[in-house]
Amino acid sequence: MKVGQAASATRVTPKAVRLWESKGLLPPADRTASGYRIFTKEDVDVLQFIRQAKALDLTLEEIADVLDLQRHGAVPCGRVTALLDSHIERLDQTMADLKRLRSTLVRARKTARDGHAQGQEAVICHIIENAP
Repeated sequence: MKVGQAASATRVTPKAVRLWESKGLLPPADRTASGYRIFTKEDVDVLQFIRQAKALDLTLEEIADVLDLQRHGAVPCGRVTALLDSHIERLDQTMADLKRLRSTLVRARKTARDGHAQGQEAVICHIIENAP
């Protein structure tokens, strides 16, 4: 099958398929006389894996690492687990940072209400100048 068919079969865009191919995520392929890549069932399986890995927020570099391990005969599930653990840790940190930011914003909003009621003067905006 050609790129459009492979893209459609894996629910990605032809542009994504070409990008992933240019990044070496797909193995070298046979091409038609006119230069079109011929995608095999195995290529479609790899495209499906890449799409699903992207849905788990893995980077193309991380996906390439996993594919490389598999192509060299290793079972990469341990590496995938480590990558997922790393992503979970980053998400936990981001969520904690966002929770702190939310608390700061709530306090700033309270300061804005209190300052407005008290008629506080400010150079630019008392909400930011008097932020907690």
